[in-house]
Amino acid sequence: MDVKFQRRLAASILKCGEERVWMDPNALDEIKEAVTREDIKMLIKRGLIKRKKIKGTSRVRANYIKMQKEKGRRKGPGSRKGKKYARYPRKQRWMKTIRPIRATLKDLRDSGKIDRHAYRRFYRLAKGGTFKSRSHLLMHLKAEGYIKEE
Repeated sequence: MDVKFQRRLAASILKCGEERVWMDPNALDEIKEAVTREDIKMLIKRGLIKRKKIKGTSRVRANYIKMQKEKGRRKGPGSRKGKKYARYPRKQRWMKTIRPIRATLKDLRDSGKIDRHAYRRFYRLAKGGTFKSRSHLLMHLKAEGYIKEE
C-alpha cells in the first residue's frame, strides 16, 4: 500500500525524517485516506502515526572496557601504543613525587620540628632529585638528626 505522501506530511509535522515515521501496519487503510495535514495530525493524536526514537551508538561496551582499564586490566604490552613517557610523562611523575615531599617539608617547618635553614637545605636537595619519596626524605632527616625517631 502506497503511503509516501502521508509519510512525507507526517515527517514535516513531526519534524523528523521520513525514515523515522512509524505507521501502524493494521491501520494502513485509514492512513491512506488521510489527505490533509489536519487528517495526519488527528492520526498522530490517536497514536496511529508516531516518531521513532533516534538510534545512537551504544556506549555499553566502551564503558565496560573503560571500567576494566580503571581497575588496571587491558594495559599489557600488546595494548600499548605510545612510548613509556608518552603514556605517563616524566613531568607528571616528577609532580607526583615532589609535591608530597615539599608539603612534608612545609609541615615540619611550620610545626617547628625543623628550622628554616634545614627546610631550605632539604628543599634544595629535593629539587635536585635526591629523594625518591616522602618516606625517603623522612629517613634522611632522621639519619642526620634533624628530627627524632618516634
